[in-house]
Amino acid sequence: MTVSSRRIYLDHNASAPLLPEARAALIDALEVTGNPSSVHREGRSARALMAQARSKIARLVGADAEEVVFTSGATEAAVTCLTPDWVLDGQHVRLPRLAVLDTDHPCLREGGRFDPEAVTRLPVDRHGIVDMRALTAWLAMGEPGILAFTAANSETGVLQPLSEIVSAAHAAGCVVVVDAVQMATRIPLDTRAIGADALILSGHKIGAPKGIGAFVLGSTERRPAPLLTGGAQETRQRAGTEALALIAAFGAAAEAGERSLDRGGHDALTALRDHCETALALVSREVQIVGDDADRLPQTVSVHHPRLTAETVQIALDLDGIAVSAGSACSSGKVGPSHVLEALHRAGAPIDPQAGAIRVSFGLTTTRAEIDAFLKAYARLASRVDADNPRENAA
Repeated sequence: MTVSSRRIYLDHNASAPLLPEARAALIDALEVTGNPSSVHREGRSARALMAQARSKIARLVGADAEEVVFTSGATEAAVTCLTPDWVLDGQHVRLPRLAVLDTDHPCLREGGRFDPEAVTRLPVDRHGIVDMRALTAWLAMGEPGILAFTAANSETGVLQPLSEIVSAAHAAGCVVVVDAVQMATRIPLDTRAIGADALILSGHKIGAPKGIGAFVLGSTERRPAPLLTGGAQETRQRAGTEALALIAAFGAAAEAGERSLDRGGHDALTALRDHCETALALVSREVQIVGDDADRLPQTVSVHHPRLTAETVQIALDLDGIAVSAGSACSSGKVGPSHVLEALHRAGAPIDPQAGAIRVSFGLTTTRAEIDAFLKAYARLASRVDADNPRENAA
């Protein structure tokens, strides 16, 4: 089947295609009858399968298996971690305030279990990097709290300076929660090097099924009060019978992602991104790549054209058989501009939030021919509005 005769999926940041390894693991695990909490042979078999998956996910992020806590997804993991109540080195501690970034994913930005008045949204610069002066001021103005932030923005792919942020927060006695959902399997992750108290992961972003995620503790001695109680599962961090088949598939996807990183997957994705952005620069003088001056994910391209609304482009491309997004999947269905682009605009980025930006995100199964098909379709759309303003687009 040729590229022109089938759908082209360029929305991996919303949900990556199910990996063959994850599909196989899912189907195999559906044949396992036992409950992982049962002590009989069937229960032990289920528990062993879950332990294998836990070890694979821990290995992907450089953690110990017992530090991985399974959840229904990244949102549940975020709400679990964003609580004023933590156990720190054996002591129950109340952390009365929370800081997030104004460009964070909604699952962090909305503050989890904190009262709204206890949540501070820190501004970012025009690239989307946290304003370190604002962070320093927040750290100095009160009791220790929680700093939570998205390490790689889901819309622009811009990466935060992890070491600098985490070090500053820990020096002020704060707990640090890092949303690493978009980084996993795309950039090497090392929990120990990052130093966060909790790292949030999502299964369907890395090629596992939807409905499974995890948070990874920096140490089992530092943990949030559980969100779901009533059972001893997940070392009493998350009650409820574990979704064994989803967990097995999550582990398989993590293992496949680690293998792809070892084989140069990051470089392959970067090359595809650079090819896409180089070609977009030739499409129109008005095309902007949001965040292009910052460190970014290797597989994310955020494209802004001041006279092409993102929703219009998304619909037109969809009719052409190409799937892209007009923002993060948790907010793109809402009416109104992206909160990420609004924050960048306030910081001085020369973009129009009302026009928006389309996000092109892909994976190792994406071909150059598919990217070229997108480029051709996008160029047709841009040429229509550029023809109305030939003076602006003259060389």
